[in-house]
Amino acid sequence: MSRYGIAEWYGRDFLSLTPVERRELAETALGDRPKPDCPFRSGPCSKKGGVCSIRPYEDRNGRAHASGGEPAIVCPIRFEQDNLIVKWLAEIVGFTLDSTRVAREVPFMQSVGTDKHAGKIDLVVASDDEALRWFGLEIQAVYFSGKGMLDEFKVLRDDDGAQPPFPIYIRRPDWRSSSAKRLMPQLQVKGPTLRRWLSKIAVAVDQPFFAALGEPSTEPSRDLHSGDVVWLVPELRDGRLHRGHWEVLTLEASGEKLLAANPVARNDFERTLRRKLRPIQRHHEAAGRGRRQLD
Repeated sequence: MSRYGIAEWYGRDFLSLTPVERRELAETALGDRPKPDCPFRSGPCSKKGGVCSIRPYEDRNGRAHASGGEPAIVCPIRFEQDNLIVKWLAEIVGFTLDSTRVAREVPFMQSVGTDKHAGKIDLVVASDDEALRWFGLEIQAVYFSGKGMLDEFKVLRDDDGAQPPFPIYIRRPDWRSSSAKRLMPQLQVKGPTLRRWLSKIAVAVDQPFFAALGEPSTEPSRDLHSGDVVWLVPELRDGRLHRGHWEVLTLEASGEKLLAANPVARNDFERTLRRKLRPIQRHHEAAGRGRRQLD
């Protein structure tokens, strides 16, 4: 049995922490200590609980031991280590390092009938060498499904074992929601406009995220004129981000990748359905009791 737990905590490798360090970071995550500075961006950590990435662990006598699989990044700021993504994109699009500039959260849309901003681009990577050239950059970490980390922090605060305790709840990266429900709308809204403006949008996701979308294309294109979306897929190894795969896709092909999913077999669907079916009368009776209690 394996479960996902903390891989990096406040920028530090979880398995390398001593019991004292784990307890101190648990107290930080619970609000009993001030937050440390983020090692990937200037200023204190802004991520609630301070978890940068998660990974699967095996249970060995109630203690967590790393199993196979790369860490999955759950904090978007984790992608900013060493400005790797920005420098990588600048190189791909032909910007010199000296001319490359970055702007954060640039307003992109406004509400109908008002002047209020209704959407922003995460990062804009530009060159002011001669004429202004720029590319939008969206960074997408993964959400996870299952119980939050609060109870894990409490256990870690009170634990003094040499090896950290095995995660107490089942949780896993929710690549489907992070892609189809979060990233897809961003591309649908921003991609067509940037295409009309003769620019492009780049998207950065980590290797496990991209693998969940179906891995690289059979014959990936690196011609910027062949598509609308530049996919950047860094790899997280040994506590550092490394350049990995990149390719250019059309907006339409990107949408197909984000929405791709296979239906379960009908027998499996109906087997699950039978387990979940409940008599409708119970619901009505419970609602009636609730109303009587309120009355």
